[in-house]
Amino acid sequence: MTKQQTPTPEETAGPRPRRLTYAAVLTALEGLGLAVGGVWVLVLGLTGDPDDRQQAVTLGVTLVVLALLPLLAARGLLARRSWSRGPSVITQILALPVAYSLLQADSIAIPAGIAVAAAAIATLVFLLGPSTTQALGIRRPGAEPGER
Repeated sequence: MTKQQTPTPEETAGPRPRRLTYAAVLTALEGLGLAVGGVWVLVLGLTGDPDDRQQAVTLGVTLVVLALLPLLAARGLLARRSWSRGPSVITQILALPVAYSLLQADSIAIPAGIAVAAAAIATLVFLLGPSTTQALGIRRPGAEPGER
């Protein structure tokens, strides 16, 4: 990280904005959802009778590892680290196609798709707001250190 990307104490002084806290909580919930889903698939792959045990185990492990991205991003958001916004935004962008595919199902997955879409859109709104940007010490490209 370069000196220009590191927020100064003056830029991040004051209480953490509620929008930043909400974004961190929603990002952490998405990470926990991925982790729980991964463990569930892994356990079913090991103890159940899947068509392809290796594929089920691989999917479970992949989901658990993918859960680390939003969980680390949520921790960074709570600590007001500027790097954490990027992984959280990426997580939300990746959640939107997942929500869309859940909404296309003719099953109980539709409410899950609505919840995933709502959480992703709300988190993006929270993350891209000016109060969050300022709290994380993120400046627009080419801005001088005192300028936003």
